[in-house]
Amino acid sequence: MGTPDWFMYFIVFWAIVLLVFMAIGGFFMFRKFLKVLPKKDGKSKLDWQNYWVERSRGMWPEETKDFLEQLVSPVPSAFRDIARHSIAAKIAEVAIESGAAEVNRDHCIEGYIRATPKRDYRSLVSFLKKQGIDYAPYEHLLNK
Repeated sequence: MGTPDWFMYFIVFWAIVLLVFMAIGGFFMFRKFLKVLPKKDGKSKLDWQNYWVERSRGMWPEETKDFLEQLVSPVPSAFRDIARHSIAAKIAEVAIESGAAEVNRDHCIEGYIRATPKRDYRSLVSFLKKQGIDYAPYEHLLNK
């Protein structure tokens, strides 16, 4: 008695599904691996993000923390913590390099734009318009 055809198709289907899921997981693991590799200065991208976040720890008033939450709201909840950390690091870098005593709304908008990959600029602009956030002073960052 041979194996029924439907069972063989079932096994092949699940083998393909497992391979696809492993490939997707491997892709994201590889991206994470690339972030922890040291750059020319000896620090990785994650090291720099942690540096900027820690350095600006006391510079965040409550209203800018709330504004940061508003900015990361379109990110799916599974990735929101990671996005919040990387955006906060870029905002902190912008604020500290400008010599500000605390992070303000302008630093948040500029850091948010700088932290967003170019491929996502269209959704970034539509989100800012939908929220009524004036990004005109930073439009030059979107055209790079």
